[in-house]
Amino acid sequence: MSPIRPRRTHRAALAAATAALLAFTGACASAGGGSSDTTTVDLVGFAVPEAANEAIEEKFHETDAGKNIDIQGSYGASGDQSRKVEADPEIADYVHFSLEGDVTRLVDAGLIDENWKDNDNQGIVSRSVVVLVVPEGNPKNITGWDDLTRDDISIVTPDPDSSGAARWNILGAYGHAIAQGKSEEEANSFLVDIFGNVDQWSASGREATTAFDTGEYDVLISYENEAILARQNGKAYDYIVPDDTLLIENPGTVLKDAPEAATTWLNFVLSKTGQTEFAKKGFRPVIDGIDVEVEGANDPADPFPQPDRLLTIADDFGGWDAVNEKFFAEDGGLIKQLRDQAAQG
Repeated sequence: MSPIRPRRTHRAALAAATAALLAFTGACASAGGGSSDTTTVDLVGFAVPEAANEAIEEKFHETDAGKNIDIQGSYGASGDQSRKVEADPEIADYVHFSLEGDVTRLVDAGLIDENWKDNDNQGIVSRSVVVLVVPEGNPKNITGWDDLTRDDISIVTPDPDSSGAARWNILGAYGHAIAQGKSEEEANSFLVDIFGNVDQWSASGREATTAFDTGEYDVLISYENEAILARQNGKAYDYIVPDDTLLIENPGTVLKDAPEAATTWLNFVLSKTGQTEFAKKGFRPVIDGIDVEVEGANDPADPFPQPDRLLTIADDFGGWDAVNEKFFAEDGGLIKQLRDQAAQG
């Protein structure tokens, strides 16, 4: 993982330095040496897709378009990453976040075009679903969301204050309760019961997986792709796709001030080759026509089963604006209230 670093400060000075470097390089080339014209694209993303993006980059470099483009990635909790870019836009050319709201923050800051979603995939570059990860053999016999309220269950999940993965997880549980016919009050109580069993709120989806590795917890609420990747890396996990679960849609886009190479990268990410690499790492493709066996999936030949009911933010929650106002508002959001209730016992 490469560190974040500014690249576009003092543009006039950089332009002059670049001109001098090109002149020097040209002189070397005329003397029998070689030349290089590589463009760096700074990728700032949430933690979970790092391995997938690196696999896509390998394929990208095999193409003519990608031969002279270097992708420098920096990864962390989605909300934290978005705020870093807002504070210092020069650290990013392309962003890949967990939540639409983390892109919206940068739109509001004037860093990303308002029409960033006006394309065939509505700005989404990777997809997954919320799953329940358990130790191999499923010793507590977890079958779905309702088991997470049992008194004998210890849960680890990311913290919604910093992590996009956490918000998907929480909405998956809440959506299940509503899909089962519970009232909003009953769904709130359902979340309080689950929160009461959370023994570790991790900063990011990746940190939650690392905590689960300790063997101290019975259930990790996570992305399907995170469970598949862990199994690819030799982890002794099983995972359950609940009958009612939530479709996770992760946005990716370029900043206004990014070089054209960033758009070239984005186009490759959305290509059949790029989406195939996402699928190999356990992400559900955002385009049709991807047929690949996925090592680590419950059924490698049929890696992405359709749940009985697949909930979406748009259809079942009214979109992200409504979700953020109701559930995650900094002042009086429902999730903070319910976590406080759970903490009070």
